[in-house]
Amino acid sequence: MSNKRNPSYIGHRERIREKFASSGLDSFLDHEALELLLTYSVARRDTKPIAWALLKRFGSLSAVLDATPEELEKTEGVGRGTAIFLKLIRGIFKKYMFDEVKERVAIRTPQNVIEYCQASLSGKKEECLEIIYLSVRNTIINTEIIASGLIDRVAVTPRKIVECALHAKASAIILVHNHPSGDASPSQDDITLTREVIRAAELFGISVHDHIIVGKGSHYSLKANGKI
Repeated sequence: MSNKRNPSYIGHRERIREKFASSGLDSFLDHEALELLLTYSVARRDTKPIAWALLKRFGSLSAVLDATPEELEKTEGVGRGTAIFLKLIRGIFKKYMFDEVKERVAIRTPQNVIEYCQASLSGKKEECLEIIYLSVRNTIINTEIIASGLIDRVAVTPRKIVECALHAKASAIILVHNHPSGDASPSQDDITLTREVIRAAELFGISVHDHIIVGKGSHYSLKANGKI
């Protein structure tokens, strides 16, 4: 009877929570970190098999967090509430990285913003173009995803980008977009669009500091590589 009242996974939940409380996530393997997350959304069930099933389906912890709720729900044991909870974790991480970058005194190099760019766009299933708006002192005013889907010079014009920058009262901008294929190398269209934006923005006194492309665990700065 005691086993029915106290399933074995109850003790396991307590142990991994205490492990996190005492040493953080540094000593956790991916499946242990995912098990811990799931204990806060899955009640009265062992989370270890669910964690392993998710990792088997998606391949990594980051891929699990990048998955859509609909994709997550295809795994046994993952209901709507758990799927939304995992997306919430991903969303909070993005906001955390944005706040970290925004609080810095000034943004001048790709290294200052690359962690935010990875948190914002890495893992997205469709191509997105985001603008980071900067003040005259190079502090971040705001960010905005202005397009998603097929990003080219037809879908996103230099005029639209400049209009967004003017509306945000930005003195400078950083363009960021992702390559869902995982390869962060720029296409010729990426380079051409960036150069056209630079010329259009100059007419209004707006600087384009960089265009950063995010791939799977990688990034490419057009500025650092001499493309602009």
